[in-house]
Amino acid sequence: MSNLKEIQSLDEWNAAFEASSSRPLVVFKHSTTCPVSANAYTEFSNYLKNNEAASADTDFVLVKVIESRPVSNQIAEDTSVKHESPQVILIKDKAKYWTASHWSITEAHMSAVMN
Repeated sequence: MSNLKEIQSLDEWNAAFEASSSRPLVVFKHSTTCPVSANAYTEFSNYLKNNEAASADTDFVLVKVIESRPVSNQIAEDTSVKHESPQVILIKDKAKYWTASHWSITEAHMSAVMN
């Protein structure tokens, strides 16, 4: 999963969000204390591992919502996507293109949308 980067600061988020003007950005919001989020993280990780070629032109970021609450809140504000965790948000041209949360986050679902 070398193409997954954890972001922890607003500066890192702002840079990733700006870059979505030229490259799609996938944000994974993860709660490190939630079993549903742990399952979604496994599905997300499997997607990254099994779709490296398809995802080569996309940036992937991980936000731990408890540890990086200000970043999580800013993502919700910038994308107009109500915060949930776990949550995946696909951003293109600085706008939400697709989102899924909780048990809807599966490798198959992400493959259907992002490949």
